[in-house]
Amino acid sequence: MTNVRLTLIGKPGCHLCDDARDAIERVRAELAERGIPTTLEERDILQDEALARRHAEDIPVVQLNGRRHAIWRVDPEKLARAIEKAARPGLLRRRQEP
Repeated sequence: MTNVRLTLIGKPGCHLCDDARDAIERVRAELAERGIPTTLEERDILQDEALARRHAEDIPVVQLNGRRHAIWRVDPEKLARAIEKAARPGLLRRRQEP
């Protein structure tokens, strides 16, 4: 099983960022119970000018293995499915092969 890297890009005092963090943590806890490993890194746009220029109007941004998964709102079910898929890439490929 592959560890899935999640990144939450936001800023302090952002209620949508707090909501996203809560949703991410709930999903991570549920998946951890099923043996699906994840890590979470938080990035603050107030501490990084390049991030601020790129994402100031879009926070929070959730990335999954470096690719944007969601902006503004996090759908926990959609996030869980995406993490499961990313954690088992070989399994999905084997099912699709003839």
